[in-house]
Amino acid sequence: MISGANENDGHFIIPMIDAIPPIRGLVGAPRSRPDAAVADKAYTWLSNIIGLAERHITALLPARGTDEDRGLGKIRWGVERSLSWLHQFRRLRVRYERRADIHLAFFILGCVQIALRSF
Repeated sequence: MISGANENDGHFIIPMIDAIPPIRGLVGAPRSRPDAAVADKAYTWLSNIIGLAERHITALLPARGTDEDRGLGKIRWGVERSLSWLHQFRRLRVRYERRADIHLAFFILGCVQIALRSF
């Protein structure tokens, strides 16, 4: 999801989970949701925790108002590393495009370049 910089990220976790398409290729019913969601304190809202519980997703969210992060950095480092790889592209580090489709195209190109470098 692409939103404005002045929007709080906590609003978008439930729509983002609902937008995950089914995973094809396995025998049986296709999976469409993850087993758990890991995020930082910006997503620790009661409405998000309830929304994830309604979808049978374990919410691995740190408690707000404390310095405790429950060791979630050990899990989230892969996401943080990938975001830092995307920030090496100037057009993704600072968003110059006004149109979301053009920004998404540059995002996909950046992901393809990162994937090609890993081979």
